[in-house]
Amino acid sequence: QVQLVESGGGSVAAGGSLRLSCAASGDTESINSMGWFRQAPGMEREGVAIIYMGGGRIFYADSVKGRFTISEDNAKNTVFLQMDRLKPEDTAMYYCAAIFYAWGIPPAENVDYWGKGTLVTISS
Repeated sequence: QVQLVESGGGSVAAGGSLRLSCAASGDTESINSMGWFRQAPGMEREGVAIIYMGGGRIFYADSVKGRFTISEDNAKNTVFLQMDRLKPEDTAMYYCAAIFYAWGIPPAENVDYWGKGTLVTISS
């Protein structure tokens, strides 16, 4: 029903930057919010940032506040994640998420659609 395609992952040194993009297609009228989750090997999938499509509130995990910036282009059904001052602990698979309704960062089990993921690797 909704397809999500991420891009922008890669490998950079600590202190560097990356910009992720996610384009949504299909029945996008059903989507209230979009955002990003990440999952490191052996760890739970955790929310990073959520934005209400078309304006409104933005929510960040404490671990990325002041370093990551989420934004969106509602007309293009696209969400971005600008990641600055990256740290080795940011290394993970990053997944785009779309949700019928969300206010704040939801548990991963409440996400309605997932992208296939884009890998981010930060070297020390």
